[in-house]
Amino acid sequence: MKVVFDARYTRVDHHDGISRYTANLVAELAKLHPVTMLISDHRQLAMLPDLPWQLVSSPTSATEPLVARAVNKLRPDVVFTPMQTMGSWGRRYALLLTVHDLIYYRNRTPPRDLAAPIRLLWRLYHLAWWPQRMLLNRADGVVTVSNTTAALIAEHDLTRKPVTVVSNAAAPLSAPGAEGEDDAALTQREAPAVRRLVYMGSYMPYKNVDTLVRGVAALPGTELHLMSRVSDVERTRLQRLAPSALLVFHDGATDAEYAETLRSATALVTASRDEGFGIPLVEAMSVGTPVVVSDIPIFREIGGDAALYFDVDDAKALAAAVKRLDDPAEWQRLSALGLERAATFTWAASARTLLGVLEETVARRRHR
Repeated sequence: MKVVFDARYTRVDHHDGISRYTANLVAELAKLHPVTMLISDHRQLAMLPDLPWQLVSSPTSATEPLVARAVNKLRPDVVFTPMQTMGSWGRRYALLLTVHDLIYYRNRTPPRDLAAPIRLLWRLYHLAWWPQRMLLNRADGVVTVSNTTAALIAEHDLTRKPVTVVSNAAAPLSAPGAEGEDDAALTQREAPAVRRLVYMGSYMPYKNVDTLVRGVAALPGTELHLMSRVSDVERTRLQRLAPSALLVFHDGATDAEYAETLRSATALVTASRDEGFGIPLVEAMSVGTPVVVSDIPIFREIGGDAALYFDVDDAKALAAAVKRLDDPAEWQRLSALGLERAATFTWAASARTLLGVLEETVARRRHR
């Protein structure tokens, strides 16, 4: 079975969610079965494992509907792509598409880093369900990253094809001085003396960062560390929203800085209204840092009984949940539960699931 993995959504500077999903999943899959990657920019290779690759057109190119002509030359049995928009006209191979979430049907503001024409197409695409159905039904199968999204795909009848959950996960976090730190050491962590909260994510409206800021304003002396890049306009807006809140803007932390901040935190917090998964939750739990999150289905799926939950628009409830962690016993209880929970999300397990569905998809196609 010849497997081709579409790695064209890999970033060239730093990973976003889909880029990280691509890089980690293809690395683990290659340990189980030979893989050839598709790239669209040689710079992507620096962010990917050392595997065979083929250069083809960009996924945002006007020629994307015909990309199968180039892929056919590789004679793959099956192609996996971490998005749902890969062109499929004229393909002679099995194809698995991925749907990470349905966020933009409810929150139609597209990612700001896309070019203006792409943002326009993005908005048009999410005005109705039929474009998604058309794309998914042209594939041989569909992958998604969580049971929550799988249920939404079924609820909206988006495909007649089999849907498989290939879970997202989190790469191990490393910080200076943390090498060799094992689970036993993590379970002995104590709650920080200073109440410090961490938020990792964008400032898109559905991320609801405003509730985090208002919640911290109700917690005197509490720092909220915002790790992602932020515009001057958004920084000023958040500072004016609650002048008493202690906001620490990292404006794009390195992985090491993020890891170090997370390991010293009281909790990771997020008030998101919608997510496809929740990698920061797994990252925090994997180092024994409790998580305090909005009460939405995907966070219940990821956090289970290892998280504290609050109503998505209730800043006072967020503050009350954080105050529960002032009890050292409660903090250590949730820290230990988080370590156990995080261990259930691994790239190795996801790669094994993906290999299984690749084999099943090829077998079905050959049988037909």
